[in-house]
Amino acid sequence: MEIVLNLLQLVIGIAILVKGADLLIEGSSSLARRLDVPEFVIGLTLVAFGTSLPELTVNVQASLKGASEITLGNVIGSNIANILLILGVAGLIRPLSVHRTFVKKEIPLNFLSILILFAMVSDKLLDGSKNAYVSRSEGLVLITTFVGYLYFLAAFLERETNGYEEPKLTIPKASLMIGMGIAGLILGSKWAVDGGVNLATLLGVSQVIIGLFLIAIGTSLPELLTSAVAAYKGNPDIALGNVAGSNIFNVSLVLGTSALLNPIPVPERVFKDLFLLFFATLILFIFSVAGKRYYVSRFEAFLFLVIYSAYSVYSWYTELAGR
Repeated sequence: MEIVLNLLQLVIGIAILVKGADLLIEGSSSLARRLDVPEFVIGLTLVAFGTSLPELTVNVQASLKGASEITLGNVIGSNIANILLILGVAGLIRPLSVHRTFVKKEIPLNFLSILILFAMVSDKLLDGSKNAYVSRSEGLVLITTFVGYLYFLAAFLERETNGYEEPKLTIPKASLMIGMGIAGLILGSKWAVDGGVNLATLLGVSQVIIGLFLIAIGTSLPELLTSAVAAYKGNPDIALGNVAGSNIFNVSLVLGTSALLNPIPVPERVFKDLFLLFFATLILFIFSVAGKRYYVSRFEAFLFLVIYSAYSVYSWYTELAGR
């Protein structure tokens, strides 16, 4: 019964998180337009940052509670789910055409973020240390990387000026939604972390596994919903850009903030998960440029889902076998 209650707390917490992020994005977007903030600024900050808010708030709560193992698992698990699960679902709904900008700029930046993270978790391999951590100083480096990424977006990516929508909410309503969104993020992240930690303890599995799957998939729901709707409406650039941008935000901003609050211990299995993340990014690149067609087919999207399913089963099996 206790397991069911903690699982219910985790699920409800994630649901509140997703709704809180949605309210905050909608309220902030409307308020920004009321105040004549440019559309590009809204897209650069609110949409890209907004879909990573669940991961950020969960990791902050986990760091403050001393459950730092969840933070690394949540970031890597969310990024794996973003590519294999979310693009898999979106690509099944409608094949994804790939913009050349995505291949030439966003995918290389994703590779770079993975290599930076690999270097930061390799204390034992590179320095011969007994214990490996993502330290506060490395967290500061990641935050600096995040600022650099924002500058890259502002300097190099095309600015969308068409399709500007009039704000639908008044300033008081938008402000109320922002407040409710922030409250939802704080409450939802607390419930999700508490439920996840307790569930891991009761089931005898590591916090890393809970972070890699239950919490990671839950906090990736905004990306899943955004990408699925974008694919259904025939906007593949939104689906792909949402995933690529979110992955960079997760490594730089989310993990960097978590490490600044509390150094993050590195579990032994992290290299397996990082390898899969690198492999998933690589096959996305290969599928995108194979035959110079800039296209991800339904069959390739199905392969994403097969790989993610196999990875999930293998991870849970090895975790249970090692108990």
